[in-house]
Amino acid sequence: MSVVTQPLTAEDDDPLSPWWIRAVLIVMVFGFAGLITITMLAYRNAPPIPAQVVDAQGVMVFSGDDVRDGQAVFLKYGLMDNGSIWGHGAYLGPDYSAEALHRMGEETAAAIAQQHYQRPLAVLTSSQQAAVRAETAVALKTNRYDAVTATLHLTAPETAAYRQQISYWTDYFRHPSRNGGLKVGLITDPAELRQFTAFVTWAAWASVAARPGEDYSYTNNFPYDPSVGNLPTPSALLWSALSLLVLLAGIATVLLAFGKFDYLGWITRGHHVHPHLLPGRSSRGQNALVKFFVVVALLLLAQSLVGGAVAHYRADPGSFYGFHLERIFPSNLMRTWHLQLAIFWIATAYVAAALFLGRSVRADEPHWFAAWVHTLFAAFAVVIGGSLLGEWLGISQQLGQWWFWLGNQGWEYLELGRLWQYLLVAGLLVWFALLWKLVRPNTLAEAASKPIVKMFLVAALAIPVFYVPALFFGAKTNYTVVDTWRFWIIHLWVEGFFEFFATTVVALTFYQLGLTRRNVALRVIYLDAILYFLGGLIGTGHHWYFTGQSNVNMALSALFSVLEVVPLTLLTLDAWDFVRTTRGTCDVCGKAIAIPHKWTFYFLMAVGFWNFLGAGMFGFLINLPIVSYYEVGTLLTPNHGHAALMGVFGMLAIALMVFVLRQTNDDAHWVGIEKYVKVAFWGTNIGLAMMVAMSLFPGGVLQVWDVVQHGYWHARGFDYIGSERSRRIEWLRLPGDLVFIIFGAVPLVIASIKGYLGVRAADRGECESR
Repeated sequence: MSVVTQPLTAEDDDPLSPWWIRAVLIVMVFGFAGLITITMLAYRNAPPIPAQVVDAQGVMVFSGDDVRDGQAVFLKYGLMDNGSIWGHGAYLGPDYSAEALHRMGEETAAAIAQQHYQRPLAVLTSSQQAAVRAETAVALKTNRYDAVTATLHLTAPETAAYRQQISYWTDYFRHPSRNGGLKVGLITDPAELRQFTAFVTWAAWASVAARPGEDYSYTNNFPYDPSVGNLPTPSALLWSALSLLVLLAGIATVLLAFGKFDYLGWITRGHHVHPHLLPGRSSRGQNALVKFFVVVALLLLAQSLVGGAVAHYRADPGSFYGFHLERIFPSNLMRTWHLQLAIFWIATAYVAAALFLGRSVRADEPHWFAAWVHTLFAAFAVVIGGSLLGEWLGISQQLGQWWFWLGNQGWEYLELGRLWQYLLVAGLLVWFALLWKLVRPNTLAEAASKPIVKMFLVAALAIPVFYVPALFFGAKTNYTVVDTWRFWIIHLWVEGFFEFFATTVVALTFYQLGLTRRNVALRVIYLDAILYFLGGLIGTGHHWYFTGQSNVNMALSALFSVLEVVPLTLLTLDAWDFVRTTRGTCDVCGKAIAIPHKWTFYFLMAVGFWNFLGAGMFGFLINLPIVSYYEVGTLLTPNHGHAALMGVFGMLAIALMVFVLRQTNDDAHWVGIEKYVKVAFWGTNIGLAMMVAMSLFPGGVLQVWDVVQHGYWHARGFDYIGSERSRRIEWLRLPGDLVFIIFGAVPLVIASIKGYLGVRAADRGECESR
């Protein structure tokens, strides 16, 4: 989104060239063709789950059902919000697959040392140890899976490692101080412990055994562990280098276009700037939407408090200031809530703001609008409250066999139970139906706005439609397949279609405020769609480099995902123009521009800053295959996540909240609200910057350095996470958390409540006057 300004022309309201929409459609068709192809290959290339796993004598050690049941155990107890598999999951505990693999390697090396030298590995000479390690790598990388009989043969050391790990994981779940704050004795059932161990053993085998016909594993040799022969593949280096060329070419092409076509941009110059929307003149239905933003602010406050607790579990997992918090709110529950609350408050803000803007483009208010707003509010309250409670009951094992449907599914970011997911999709479809009925073409007050509104509706429809892939898998679906569909939601839904929807919302807002003409807004929408989807669709696969996909995905995803950075670099062109717009004078009449939305523009400025830093710089940092190989699942991932999710989508949600509060309150009431909004702007941005600069970024860099030095298993293990230096860096999160909570989230709660009370008072006064 650039704001290279342009003068008003006679053709400004003429139809745009049809090649704009054609270009969008071409990019979408091409991108989805590539993405669907990669997704289909995931089914074909996923690591096989053997029907049976046998030892060297042919005796069954565990079955494929044990692996699938073990994955269900992993999810049932919320362990993806404790540790991770193949780098995907939480950061409180270890990467279970890396830990299991390293232990398998140690057991194999010890057996080889005894076989060849009759002495322990530790007392051998350097050359002898090197020989043992080399033979260990050969042994583990030999794929002993028989596809004809669906039988996996384990060596004697691998079988011994599996059996020893049962006791190791049993002990792991007993001690909150060494597992990141899980409930004491989280898993005690022997059958479940055996199944869980079977699952992580399978994940470890898939991460080291050579893919048939190749010299690298099913996970492209992830995790990094030289002791078992897991080293980065040549492809990771090659496609990383080539992707840099694509990045430079993409930036050059876009800058060339902006230099040639000077009409690209946000703000229109050379016309009267007179807002169509004036504060304090909102309708009854728009006033009814304000309560959504009270909930938004409360959920943001709850999420920030829960996030502080999650950070404390890394700094001091054994005690919460002397209180054993894990007995009531274990760390995996708190992280589940932290993620779900983020999605809920941001999505709620977008839903409410869309209805508010939709109502503003028509002259009259339908008689049904306010009643349906109240109904939708009740439905969202049920889904949000019910799913959060269900996650607590599910992780606490209070729901029995209903844990997947009513409780906690266990998949990171998609933890809410399946029933709540169905209700969420239904609620979003009802929301779109209301939006469509509200702004269908024959209801619009201004015919010129129809093209923008159509794009607004298309983007809105994509929200419920592209959440549907969250329903395509179950608790026992192959992990590779699940992770493929999971990132259709995490990346494609959030970073793709939410980004597109956000662009249409901002464009419609600017148009309503009189800051931009119709064609200017449309060009921004089309250009953003082209740029974001060109890299973002196929680029979704950069999350799948090491989750069981082949090198085809790595090649395509590396080359296209770097293009996601291209539109973000353009954001540096627009930041100051947003603020200047609220301070300047009209190009035609010379009068001061009366845009009473200073703080909305300030938060939009913050969106641009964090988009460039969080999504652009930090996202690109971890995007290249060769970097991701060492980095995935370290603190550099939440460093990018916090700066991008909160900094971009969160700041935009707050901007929309401030816009609605200002529109629904007259000047007299706004004076009492604005001072809290001002504090919240500086509190959220400074607090987030402190979290990133003082803890997440330096902690991530040091953790990646430990990966390079000692291996992925070590950097994700307790010996590193529980070290004095690591915990000191975690404690440095505290100042940023406090600033964000006290000076960011709390003032927003106060502002939203005051805005809601002001609207209620105005409504009562209007009723009394009648």
